[in-house]
Amino acid sequence: MDGPLGLRKVGSHCSISEMDDFDPSRLFDRPRLNIERKRSFDDRSFSELSASFSRVGLDNYDTYSPGGRSGFNTPASSTRNSFEPHPMVADAWESLRKSLVHFRGQPVGTIAAVDHQSEEVLNYDQVFVRDFVPSALAFLMNGEPEIVKNFLLKTLHLQGWEKKVDRFKLGEGVMPASFKVLHDPVRKTDTLIADFGESAIGRVAPVDSGFWWIILLRAYTKSTGDLSLAESPDFQKGMKLILTLCLSEGFDTFPTLLCADGCCMIDRRMGIYGYPIEIQALFFMALRCALAMLKQDDAEGKECVERIAKRLHALSYHMRSYFWLDFQQLNDIYRYKTEEYSHTAVNKFNVIPDSIPEWVFDFMPTRGGYFIGNVSPARMDFRWFALGNCVAILSSLATSEQSMAIMDLIEARWDELVGEMPLKVSYPAIESHEWRIVTGSDPKNTRWSYHNGGSWPVLLWLVTAACIKTGRPQIARRAIELAESRLLKDGWPEYYDGKLGRYIGKQARKYQTWSIAGYLVAKMMLEDPSHLGMISLEEDRQMKPLIKRSSSWTC
Repeated sequence: MDGPLGLRKVGSHCSISEMDDFDPSRLFDRPRLNIERKRSFDDRSFSELSASFSRVGLDNYDTYSPGGRSGFNTPASSTRNSFEPHPMVADAWESLRKSLVHFRGQPVGTIAAVDHQSEEVLNYDQVFVRDFVPSALAFLMNGEPEIVKNFLLKTLHLQGWEKKVDRFKLGEGVMPASFKVLHDPVRKTDTLIADFGESAIGRVAPVDSGFWWIILLRAYTKSTGDLSLAESPDFQKGMKLILTLCLSEGFDTFPTLLCADGCCMIDRRMGIYGYPIEIQALFFMALRCALAMLKQDDAEGKECVERIAKRLHALSYHMRSYFWLDFQQLNDIYRYKTEEYSHTAVNKFNVIPDSIPEWVFDFMPTRGGYFIGNVSPARMDFRWFALGNCVAILSSLATSEQSMAIMDLIEARWDELVGEMPLKVSYPAIESHEWRIVTGSDPKNTRWSYHNGGSWPVLLWLVTAACIKTGRPQIARRAIELAESRLLKDGWPEYYDGKLGRYIGKQARKYQTWSIAGYLVAKMMLEDPSHLGMISLEEDRQMKPLIKRSSSWTC
């Protein structure tokens, strides 16, 4: 039976009992996970959620607002049923299939871009781990899991390679940033060549690849009900290697993960060194996914699970306490005292109030909030980063109250964060002298371009998933309609420039695969909200109350 988008309707996920609810007090004596194939999603029924969307009518932005506000006027195009096939859908699927990469006759991923107009190939002909995630979700939602299975198997094989960058050996367990398939027509052989950062801008190894790999493994398991992959010794070892790297003890006093600039989607110098929100949110989500999939048949498995549980509690406390910013928190930071000592200090990172940038006071609405970009000694990066905040919602790093506040912020600051093309990867742009210092005068990251305030269509799937989880589908629908007005006509660009995202990026590739896949995933999730089950985690009941920063937080 065909769905409204012309896609084959399939069961999009299985229910994994206890997979997404981690209660560390029960971890060490709990039975193995029971997995059954049925259309349900954790503690919430998304079939009911989908029905509720139909009852209230997604056509009317003003009449439906679970968060208690709308903030939108109904666009003229919304008279068309939102689930009717859009002309872009067929083109998107055709383009996505053209991007497939084959290894020994089997599809193993999608290349970054199929831009025939560009003379420079660079590394856009490679399969990037982070780029493939929306493609993988699109194939899973369309009932084509074999491509995803092949990708997971090949990248796991590449993880085992010994790699060196300038004669320095990388840590065991690092996942590659990307790989390419070399075809030898004479010998009729295929060879996988992986890049672990030795060919990247700045020679930085990707921290996010391993996290995305674990998250995708869970999505595959939830979608298909196939436990054989996750439970195999090789995949169990692969997860443990990634986690051993991240959970290792050292000199750091914070539960967050210390990272270099350029270690994630923002792969050039953009001042995110330290503890970037994107990595912390992905770290949290990967820990929760691994916690559900790791076996405890031996001492090593039990020890790994125990370490994950302890880290999750510390990480959630730290992020919810010190990275969260709303009107009240901003006012408190504005009145911080400095040079405080002992465990009762309120200003624990010794942040100087005069370092708060002026734009934050105008940007912060009375109602709303977000996780700031970075926190470290004497430094708070107040910039908004879309990916980190959306993943915080999907992973339930954000409490339900914080999740709603993030959506309130997007509504209140629609022009700044969405504009004419979803979605700003970061806000605001850094410019002038600060741009020269922070980016090293990077000509690609000039103001309101690329990672420096540019608009990235791939983020459409993440904001759509966050909207569905928080009961704000009208926000996602409006964002999708904005994308549909431009993306196909412009040739599926990688990114857009300008304060409102009005201009195709000055160095943007056309037919960027994750721009195409991000659109398809957003459309399919909005059509069938139960698809969200493979990429979303419910909030842990034990950690639901928002933890205050310290006993002396209230001045």
